[in-house]
Amino acid sequence: MKEIIITCCLALTSLCCYSQTQTGGIRPGEIWPDDKGIHVNAHGGGMLYADGTYYWFGEFKSDTTSVALDGVTCYSSRDLVHWKNEGIAMPVMPVGSYSDIESGCILERPKVVYNKKTNKYVMWFHLELKGKGYAAARVGVAVSDKVTGPYRFVHSYRPCAGFWPENMPEEYRSLQVKADDFKEWWTPEWRKAVEEGLFVRRDMEGGQMSRDMTIYVDDDGKAYHIYSSEENLTLQIAELTDDYQSHTGRYIRIFPGGHNEAPAIFKKDGTYFMITSGCTGWAPNEARMFSAPSIWGPWKQHPNPCQGEDAELTFHSQSTFIFPIAGKKDAFVFMADRWTPKHPSDARYIWLPILFENGLPVLRWMDTWTPE
Repeated sequence: MKEIIITCCLALTSLCCYSQTQTGGIRPGEIWPDDKGIHVNAHGGGMLYADGTYYWFGEFKSDTTSVALDGVTCYSSRDLVHWKNEGIAMPVMPVGSYSDIESGCILERPKVVYNKKTNKYVMWFHLELKGKGYAAARVGVAVSDKVTGPYRFVHSYRPCAGFWPENMPEEYRSLQVKADDFKEWWTPEWRKAVEEGLFVRRDMEGGQMSRDMTIYVDDDGKAYHIYSSEENLTLQIAELTDDYQSHTGRYIRIFPGGHNEAPAIFKKDGTYFMITSGCTGWAPNEARMFSAPSIWGPWKQHPNPCQGEDAELTFHSQSTFIFPIAGKKDAFVFMADRWTPKHPSDARYIWLPILFENGLPVLRWMDTWTPE
């Protein structure tokens, strides 16, 4: 009887593998086997297109914990359906190395961009130091001469230390209200203080908190770091240096106190669109959408872009990245993760094509779809 059960399980696994890769289509939420038949392990990921190939970078998750025990993985594909495992692009350092990226740290949402001036591939990621929970709130940077790595860790830090957001009014900068002045959070008085830069002033010297993040390279080659800051209460958009390895100090705040994370951004017809999530831990929530005529704003909020059943839960997922399909006009793919914190490596991927209605992005569930 045991042999029969095992045989049936293997048969069902084979069918799942077949349905995702052999049909030539993308099936959101299904097991997605790589070239070795193993579920792709690239969570919180991002996409880079280079020389006719897509490169998918993401967090390598173990079966039992979400801390980083291996590092950042890389997969390659020419059709967005069949993926080759390129291995660990950036390994974490051994236990006892005292590196910022020592095994056991929290390393999330890696994104890789190519710098034409330096001919380097630059990886950015959210980093929390080992054993300190989510207190560090840093961003990490690594570089490589090859797209698949290995990536060499450069540094980690909090962004824009010593700089004021350029859209923060002068009168807010000199306010004397401090975080310790509030015994309770979430009161009207506290919310007002957050909007007026309570945490910006607190973190002025050491740099702004940086958690969920993405990197966006604009048409002119300028790159931007978009991240959840100020205790996850406010998004910030910061300009990167020409080599994409640090910040210039120019940045803005987006919807102070709005409690947004998981930013994913793209541009269509000169308008910037950004999809985010609320902050509910590993549990899904309703997506938010914003648009602006410039990366520097002004940013305007729109209704949830998801439509249909489970739209209020973003189809049980959370945004991570949006990328264009090469060679196709106005064809963008929304990447999201369906987290499984009790079995992190089994987390599934929700990829959906972005549709447009009345000039705004729309996401509808599709059981299967093809890049064509």
